[in-house]
Amino acid sequence: MPKERGHNLIARNRKARHDWTVLDTYEGGLVLTGTEVKSLRQGRASLVDSFATIDHGEVWLRNMHIPEYTEGTWTNHAPRRSRKVLLHRDEIERLMGKTKESGLSLVPLSLYFSDGKAKVELALARGKRIHDKRRDMAKRDAEREMARAIGQHRKGMR
Repeated sequence: MPKERGHNLIARNRKARHDWTVLDTYEGGLVLTGTEVKSLRQGRASLVDSFATIDHGEVWLRNMHIPEYTEGTWTNHAPRRSRKVLLHRDEIERLMGKTKESGLSLVPLSLYFSDGKAKVELALARGKRIHDKRRDMAKRDAEREMARAIGQHRKGMR
């Protein structure tokens, strides 16, 4: 049987970049059970309201929803259980220092398969305030208007 290659996206946390300012990103593996992997291969997962914590030198992904595998039996998994994230020791220590002293949080951005292994992209992030979100929305609208005006100018409509 050939090995799986490439990058296969399962779920993306779309609100994360709206609600948080991303300072740094990390890729980590996930410790999963068999039925969780099968459910992920069907493309079923949700990162909404999920977050990561560091407890006793280990990173845990909390509140991520992986629905029960439909073909599973009594050995099925709990949908919202805590899942361990595998990172290098120096990355965990760096994250522990930054989250404790400066009030930063660990937010999952995406969940995907990389060469057949389940991976999660974690972001070291700071929460945005309302005026930051408004500024970002105004900037995005202005860029969209500029692109529209340039496109109309090139087509000769103005």
